[in-house]
Amino acid sequence: MNIVLLSGGSGRRLWPLSNEVRSKQFIRFFRSPDGETESMVQRVYRQIVSQAPGADVTIAASKAQLSSIVNQLGDSVGISPEPCRRDTFPAIVLAVSFLVDKKGVDPEEPVIICPVDPYVDDEYFRSFITLEQMVRSKDGGICLLGIEPTFPTAKYGYIIPESREEISGVTRFKEKPSEEEAAELIREGALWNAGVFAFRARTVLDIARDAIGYKGYDDLYDRYEELESISFDYAVLENGDDIRVLRHSGQWKDVGTWNTLAETMEKSSFGNVVIGGDTENTSAINDLDIPIVCMGLKNVVVAAGPDGILVSDKHQSSYIKPIVDSIAGEIKYSEKSWGSFKVLDSTRTSLTIKVTLLPGHHMYYHSHERRDEVWTITEGEGTVVVDGRKMDVSDGDVIKLPAGVKHTIIAKTRLELIEVQNGDEISVSDKIKYEYDFENR
Repeated sequence: MNIVLLSGGSGRRLWPLSNEVRSKQFIRFFRSPDGETESMVQRVYRQIVSQAPGADVTIAASKAQLSSIVNQLGDSVGISPEPCRRDTFPAIVLAVSFLVDKKGVDPEEPVIICPVDPYVDDEYFRSFITLEQMVRSKDGGICLLGIEPTFPTAKYGYIIPESREEISGVTRFKEKPSEEEAAELIREGALWNAGVFAFRARTVLDIARDAIGYKGYDDLYDRYEELESISFDYAVLENGDDIRVLRHSGQWKDVGTWNTLAETMEKSSFGNVVIGGDTENTSAINDLDIPIVCMGLKNVVVAAGPDGILVSDKHQSSYIKPIVDSIAGEIKYSEKSWGSFKVLDSTRTSLTIKVTLLPGHHMYYHSHERRDEVWTITEGEGTVVVDGRKMDVSDGDVIKLPAGVKHTIIAKTRLELIEVQNGDEISVSDKIKYEYDFENR
């Protein structure tokens, strides 16, 4: 079974904990069966592996998300990188082309597309086995997973099937109707569109040849930025005439806002939070090192992170994106394949960052032309290389790195350091990378 997880998102709806790099699916809000915290992408990947152990999973994601994926899932999961954001149709075509041209998947094999961020039960992923069988039983066509609605809402798209049977043909689609229209559609037997699509790889590549002049993965990747930004629903489903839907009645939530996320949280708070007084139906998530105290709040979400602090009525939190778009600044926290960084303080001429390196990982061997740096090791052991000279470092060691000096650090254990940058022009572009043989250091 070939499963493609779509890891889109602009990182705005769960601000301040999400940003352009740390999208909502990488924030650890949930509890795994062993009691550890896990993110949406970790939860979905774990569920797929447990319910469909033979599945080959590929994640379609922007380049900015690649480090977070490797950090959380390891380097064994397949990744189809998108050069830029172009909505679900181009992303799906690119991912399917990646499977066929780069991973050698037979074009006649079924492929199942799934968002990376639904909050669902295990039965949801067991239904993928049925979807695969539906695709194999027929030449061509597209199969969907439809969710039995529990209430009328204007937030979701609707699939209107031909019948109320478990598997049915599809008569039409309705994208985000009014609540009154949604109630009428539900009475007709309509289903929520879960964004899950199953088809033979060849089916979508044939559509792409006609729609966007598809000629192969490399050509598509090179032209990706020129493609129209359009959803799979509009580009394919609205024009399709051989579409079937599998009805699913289990748990399903589209965790896209603070309000819906609060409904899935196993407890009302995460992090250093104290809830007291006459507080009701309030969720608080604290990603900072200082405490948050909530008193006398009702129907409120509180979220604090390096990028800012949100205090909002739960319902109003669904409309945060335009506000965040107007105030978004530089990213102050990000996970990388080698660890993470968090901005602690920033002035016109200085920047203080906490850097965490995972065991065996390292920074690039690099230098800066317009700033000096000072590293203070606060935890762990490693090796620092300065202009080719190596030295072992551990807790309490201080390393001064003047502008122009080539440097890197290699973690022997989990290592934390405080990096202070000083200069008249501090910029992420002020970095020159050099080759270094880390394997034979």
